[in-house]
Amino acid sequence: MASDAVSSIRDILENDQSKSLRKPVLSVDFIPERFLDTEEAAAIMKIHPKTLQKLARKGLVRGIHVGKLWRFRASEIEEWAQRQMAS
Repeated sequence: MASDAVSSIRDILENDQSKSLRKPVLSVDFIPERFLDTEEAAAIMKIHPKTLQKLARKGLVRGIHVGKLWRFRASEIEEWAQRQMAS
């Protein structure tokens, strides 16, 4: 009976280990989007980098704050430009 329990536990552990060794399934079409730094994004928007940082702090432009640095998705900058042209 004890050997049956040990066998069951061993089977469970082996199955868990084989699952953890599998690579995650990734979509073939997935291409990670490049992040722009403040200088690059501000140049595209034709505004001063400090103005862009202020807009990001206020939540008017979506950005990611990493320590002292800001990063922006190119798609977010494009959406902001479209909103500005529409208004």
